[in-house]
Amino acid sequence: MTTSSTTTTRSTCADLDRMDPLASYRSEFLIDDDDLVYFDGNSLGRLPKATVDRLHRVMQDEWGSRLIRSWEESWMDLPTRIGDLIGTGLLGAEPGETVVADNTTVSLYKAISAALDARPGRRAVVVERGNFATDRYIVESLARQRDLEIRWIEEAGADGVSVADLRGVVDDSVAVVVLSQVDYRSAAISDLVGLTAQAHEVGALTVWDLCHSVGSVPIDLHQADADIAVGCTYKYLNSGPGAPAFTYVSRARQVELSHPIWGWWGRTEMFDMAQGYVAHPDIRSWLTGTPSILSMAAVQIGVEMVVRAGMAEIRRKSVALTSLAVSLYDEWLAELEVGLASPRDPARRGSHVTLTHHDAARVAEEMAANGVIPDFRRPDGIRIGLAPMTTRFLDVHDGFAVLRGILG
Repeated sequence: MTTSSTTTTRSTCADLDRMDPLASYRSEFLIDDDDLVYFDGNSLGRLPKATVDRLHRVMQDEWGSRLIRSWEESWMDLPTRIGDLIGTGLLGAEPGETVVADNTTVSLYKAISAALDARPGRRAVVVERGNFATDRYIVESLARQRDLEIRWIEEAGADGVSVADLRGVVDDSVAVVVLSQVDYRSAAISDLVGLTAQAHEVGALTVWDLCHSVGSVPIDLHQADADIAVGCTYKYLNSGPGAPAFTYVSRARQVELSHPIWGWWGRTEMFDMAQGYVAHPDIRSWLTGTPSILSMAAVQIGVEMVVRAGMAEIRRKSVALTSLAVSLYDEWLAELEVGLASPRDPARRGSHVTLTHHDAARVAEEMAANGVIPDFRRPDGIRIGLAPMTTRFLDVHDGFAVLRGILG
């Protein structure tokens, strides 16, 4: 499934939707306004109908009827069971390397802290200046707490962070490198293998943020020899607002990396309530406190749907959708004071396209008022998020037509 200038007509987009192998998945989501063009699935995915049913069963049957018995019957292993589903289905991981717990910010704090502890004597942390805010804030807070040096990679722009960018700031004083696989602004895909290898060359560990890549681009953490990775579940995994994050720790690093927050769920023989903390000898040591079962149930449904659809098919459609968006930009918007802030090479582009305009905030508001919901990013970015399981080719055509009407 590819796009070219011949596919930008509305009738051809309708044909692409009819031939789309993922088209049937849209009917599995709660969509009460079929005319609404939703370009923000890269911030909050749509609600699967099965999630409504699953949460009702959790509340009515498991909590309402079975009460505390549900812990032993079905709840206790949800963090690792769903973690394995994410890891083996979406991350190229083995069972026992991924766990669902806490939110993204807490998970990043734990991951970066553990990496720092594993490299005593090294006083520097590397992060891109344009990385997502919470990644930077966590690095800055840990630098203040531990008197560390922050090595900033200057904002990489539409092309993303390169191996050469990283090579210019790492040496044997760097403990950990914190990077995003897909840039939340431009959608540039980082070289997971090359950047990890560059960090390892100087003995540093890597913490990868997968929030904008999981469920939208193929990931193989084993191939990349990645150390630790964190990602959210409420974007392309459609698990709901505030759904918990996941943490991946490679089996090779699990002995070396010690979870810094000692909660009772991370302790072996947790119900003994004994004096002293003895961590689980596996990925369960990365748990902290009691998980949110309602949120976990929603994560399970969202992840199961993505795994069922298959990342190869999701990626094929993602490339086609974003390529259509770039073609429409070239035909309709390039001469209307609109810039393209995403890579043109689809192999280097995630599942959103960012446009720039000097009055982007107003334009985004007018788009929403006309039934097209984008994502405005200060100061001048309009992100067009294209979630392959729910976004139609007609949505891209019609959404860009509304944008052209506002600017033209």
